[in-house]
Amino acid sequence: MQLTRFTDYSLRILICLGLHQDRLMTIREVADYYGISQAHLTKVVHNLGLRGYIETVRGRGGGIRLARRPELVNVGEVIRDTEENMHIAECFSGDTSCCLLPSCVLKSAFAEARKNFLATLDRYRLSDLMVERAQPVATAVVRLPKSMAAKLDASSAKRRS
Repeated sequence: MQLTRFTDYSLRILICLGLHQDRLMTIREVADYYGISQAHLTKVVHNLGLRGYIETVRGRGGGIRLARRPELVNVGEVIRDTEENMHIAECFSGDTSCCLLPSCVLKSAFAEARKNFLATLDRYRLSDLMVERAQPVATAVVRLPKSMAAKLDASSAKRRS
């Protein structure tokens, strides 16, 4: 199951606002925080405002902020509100020419998978997703074969000169 960029950006905006609850943020700040185009975020912010997830303050010194406490924002609900459809396969859309549809069991298996996917996300709140990016990320030590390590060293030396 792959979520749309719209849903991804919606979640990112909510997380960013949750991490900065002490002040109003601008769309530009959120775009810079994630390295995303401001133009892409404008439509997402508008939708989040219409859905009641964020409040917008107009005028000088204005910006956006969460409309609810992070503990009250359900991740599954956000996904349902931001995804245009949750059609896992063509047979969910209603406009299908599938010859297997009358007796196909695959559709019910997909429906169960979608239900379980959303049920898992329903267990999470925005507050569960709010983790500062500055925290160190654990990295594993990877031992490369000698031939690959030599190629990487050679290409690094070329770039430096």
